[in-house]
Amino acid sequence: MKQTHAFQTEVKQLLQLMIHSLYSNKEIFLRELISNAADACDKLRFEALNNNALLDDDGELKITVTANAEAKTITVSDNGIGMSEAEVIEHLGTIAKSGTKAFFEQLTGDAQKDAHLIGQFGVGFYSAFIVADKVTVESRRAGLPESQGVRWMSAGDGEFTVEPMDKATRGTDVILHLKDDQADLLSDWTLRRIVTTYSDHISVPILMKKAPEYDDEGNPKPSDELEVVNRAQALWTLPKNDISEAQYQEFYKHVAHDFEDALAWTHFKVEGRQDYTGLLYIPKRAPYDLYERDPKHGVKLYVKRVFIMDDAKKLMPLYLRWVRGVIDSSDLPLNVSREILQESRDLDAIRSGSVKKVLALLEDLQKNQPEKYTEFWNVFGNALKEGVGEDMANKDKIAALCRFASTHNDNDVQNVTLADYIGRMKAGQEKIYYITADSYAAAKNSPHLEVFAKKGVEVLLLTDRVDEWVVGSLFEFDGKALASVAKGALDLGGMADEAEKAEQAKVEEASKDVAAAIQTALGDKVAAVRATTRLTESPACLVVGEHDMSQHMLRMLEAAGAGEQIPHSKPTLEINPEHLLIQKIAAEANEAQRNDLAELVYEQALLAEGGKLENPAAFVKRMNGLLLALNG
Repeated sequence: MKQTHAFQTEVKQLLQLMIHSLYSNKEIFLRELISNAADACDKLRFEALNNNALLDDDGELKITVTANAEAKTITVSDNGIGMSEAEVIEHLGTIAKSGTKAFFEQLTGDAQKDAHLIGQFGVGFYSAFIVADKVTVESRRAGLPESQGVRWMSAGDGEFTVEPMDKATRGTDVILHLKDDQADLLSDWTLRRIVTTYSDHISVPILMKKAPEYDDEGNPKPSDELEVVNRAQALWTLPKNDISEAQYQEFYKHVAHDFEDALAWTHFKVEGRQDYTGLLYIPKRAPYDLYERDPKHGVKLYVKRVFIMDDAKKLMPLYLRWVRGVIDSSDLPLNVSREILQESRDLDAIRSGSVKKVLALLEDLQKNQPEKYTEFWNVFGNALKEGVGEDMANKDKIAALCRFASTHNDNDVQNVTLADYIGRMKAGQEKIYYITADSYAAAKNSPHLEVFAKKGVEVLLLTDRVDEWVVGSLFEFDGKALASVAKGALDLGGMADEAEKAEQAKVEEASKDVAAAIQTALGDKVAAVRATTRLTESPACLVVGEHDMSQHMLRMLEAAGAGEQIPHSKPTLEINPEHLLIQKIAAEANEAQRNDLAELVYEQALLAEGGKLENPAAFVKRMNGLLLALNG
């Protein structure tokens, strides 16, 4: 029985935007349909490893492109895995699963930008509506009887129909009913040009009718005989010197389902205990699911050019989940299953070697193509930082690739490497100093930086959420320990001379009384109150223990709903005895007013480092009362 279904939310708008914004790149429709057909053939190859009956005496996988000038149709057919009725509804009736309002807001009419989005959001099939006013898909999944074929039809107007049909062959036929102004695509020469330009690298043979021969009078003699129009050779198996940059880029667009060129790539062959070939790409732009911790797509694994799986977690660690490409092994057994792969030592070795190739590519970009590396870092820097804590074997390499903002610059641009920092360290400086904060402004203006600014010591300003993960895993770099300026007592190491150390001891001794008074006023809000020389302008700052969790990290955990599961350690309030406000507290005879001033100093210190007040109303009341009293 024929059924009518509605597309998912806002899809009519999406289709219209695609149709009206991508005419400058209309040929992409055929590239995408052929790529989908090739994927279907790859999937059948894999499933047939364990169930050869799926091939049904038709083991020669192929893609056929035909044009019918009379009917004004272009058909892309494959004898791959095919789809059941449920799969047709799921795959062709669901567009841009992560389709949020923001996604639609980005579709502005810029052809290149919109094309990129379409590729990244996995809706390339629907680029067919750029040239067609109706699309029909006829499919039968391998292993199902002829009577369980299915026909999907849509005019791109927000609805589609699905009905059962008899289909003699497995696989999928995509039939495009062209718009009146797209008749030029019916030309055999035009279709051949598009196929050879964009899909020559596809490893599945692409068949078209032979070009017509002509008799002695010049009349065409049409032929129904088919011929292969692409090289049908896996690109990654070819020597590097035989592959042009354009071919590399087109293969990237196929394997990544992207409509934009790759930023860089590495093509390698490893021989030894494991023999494998890899062709891995760095995209220019982030996929929509970059920060989903369960990526669905990544690097494709082949065994002797037979597709096995497309699983990012098995072939690349999570911090490299944005890498796209293929790895082809000669050693893994062809009857391998996903379950075996989970425990495969050979696969672990392939993954390890491939990771090293990606990191080597990034190192090369950083050294020899800094502009490209900056482009990469601005898109994938936060994801790469995750590797400092995830990949112990390559921690130092990843740390060397990381970039940060610092007090060396007057802006929040992340362009300082740890090696840069070490190269600028002061005489006697033994540590790499950093501060974590919610924002660049909060870090830049933190009271903790005052003494470092006075001495001209550079401090890294870490404001990305992942930075706490980085410094929690990276204890040293190139022999230099990393130290938070907001943890523990001030330790300037070799930069502090004996006179300064003596001054610190003197200040602490002279300020015992005021420290005790403030401690009494604050009660159990702080672990202790002590005088410090780290402050030059501010009256006070909050410091946690050297091995305690930072206040910034604690706030992030609380925001994530995990704050209650984390033991809270009380901070120490460090005061600046030379500040007039601290001197005012020391001289204040009125106990109530002294306590209010002490509370105010504590609350100011809490706010200065990005914390939240438990009782903002009380703070305002206290502030107003003190202002009136001081002016009275």
